[in-house]
Amino acid sequence: MRRLLLPFALAASLLASSVVAKPFIFANQGDIRSMDPYALNEALTTNVLGNIYEPLVQRGRDLGLEPGLALSWEAIAPTVWRFRLRPNVQFHDGSPFTADDVVFSLQRVKAEGSDFRSTLAIVGEARVVDPLTVDLVTTRPFPILPNLIANWLIMSRRWADAIGAANPVDVRRPGEHPANRQAAGTGPFKLVSRDPGTRTVLEVNPAWWGTPEHNLTRVTFLPIASDATRVAALLSGEIDMMEPVPLQDVARIQANSGFKVLQGPELRTIFLGFDQWRDQLLGASTSGNPLKDRRVRQAIAHAIDVDAIKTRTMRGAAVPTGSMVAPGIVGFDAGLNDRPAYDLERARTLLREAGVAGGFEMGMNCPNDRYVNDEQICQAVAAMLARIGIRVRLQLDTRAIFFQKLYAREVTSFLFGWTPAALDSHNVLHAILSTPGEGGRGQFNLGRWSNARVDELAVLAGSELDLAKRQALISEAFTLHRDDLGHLPLHQQTLAWGMKASVQLVQRADNFLFLRWVRVE
Repeated sequence: MRRLLLPFALAASLLASSVVAKPFIFANQGDIRSMDPYALNEALTTNVLGNIYEPLVQRGRDLGLEPGLALSWEAIAPTVWRFRLRPNVQFHDGSPFTADDVVFSLQRVKAEGSDFRSTLAIVGEARVVDPLTVDLVTTRPFPILPNLIANWLIMSRRWADAIGAANPVDVRRPGEHPANRQAAGTGPFKLVSRDPGTRTVLEVNPAWWGTPEHNLTRVTFLPIASDATRVAALLSGEIDMMEPVPLQDVARIQANSGFKVLQGPELRTIFLGFDQWRDQLLGASTSGNPLKDRRVRQAIAHAIDVDAIKTRTMRGAAVPTGSMVAPGIVGFDAGLNDRPAYDLERARTLLREAGVAGGFEMGMNCPNDRYVNDEQICQAVAAMLARIGIRVRLQLDTRAIFFQKLYAREVTSFLFGWTPAALDSHNVLHAILSTPGEGGRGQFNLGRWSNARVDELAVLAGSELDLAKRQALISEAFTLHRDDLGHLPLHQQTLAWGMKASVQLVQRADNFLFLRWVRVE
């Protein structure tokens, strides 16, 4: 009887507020890779799944922390955080949400095959206090734990066991896995159907614990790789919203009555990475690996005109940076944001000093459907490096193929983008700048740059409670990385979402679209 009444309750609520419930269709240039929330640490996948699954602690419209599946949290000891869980919450399969699901989710997210091991590596265990209270125990004092887990989506032990998905499977492994096309979270929307590469359909969860601020009924997500097709679908009215808007089409969409483009800064930093561990570059006729030499990496930095990329390639929709984190990320140091000047003569001098005056050949892997104008950025970089004799073999792939090669470290140089988990610099220090090791350390240090002092600083910054001392540790680590050019930051891209004028939504700087705030008038 309760199941029969819930849809009527939803309809009555919408009627009472004089709001007509609407369907909503939105598109992106890429597709989500799996319905398993631990299979791929990639923003688009995590974002879409964040409407189905929920974290203990979530972020609000202004990115501030808010209660999610946990009503409250506190540190009861230097390494113990206690979370009091929200009562009367159900997963989409009808099973109750309890502390045992948090314990299970921690075990699963830290298991082999999870792409989030580095994110939750600091959490040693979860302990059930009672059905609605759980303690997360960290391996050392870690004051930013609530920030860190804001994208950790909680799964149902009962449901995962029932479908044979007790353990996560890396999405890059071949074959079909139980949680790839099924989902059962606690969120405001639940999965209806999943057709990879074509569409994913959600519907409202009438049993959601929260108060809906949307007026949606059914939601359809479409992957549309072609920029022209995506824009045409919007302007023809076939879809309600799309992102990203190709930069060359922003003015065109804005000029059409009935449509608008919402633009704003993003916290993601786009950068280049380099293979610094192989003795011989992959697939290159060049002898040895010149990228191990800091002078060569400096030469590459001096040869890239980021201002030209900003004005020509990005049409002004980028902020050049010398930092691995954006302003707005905790630990950002404005004094470290300057980048090497564009100076071809200096670049050529550095190559001569490194013993490769004639340049060399190297591969570069880039996605063509992941970041704003990613293909064009890499083409521009390749042309710029040619001026100093570095011959780039550019490999452009869809995100699925690109990430498979990247995470297998089958690359020489690559374009990558990162928004730090917890919106804190520690995530970059731990996941990208630390030497790859146990517990997910350096999981995304894909070129294997290594500095023992940075490894030490990453640990210290994670435990330091004094804010001034913590900032000093972070700044020291980023200074060492900058001076050695472990990676080469390019810019922070600007968000551009296109939509019908009738659509109201919240655009956050982390590029997450939450359907619970979408209204179609």
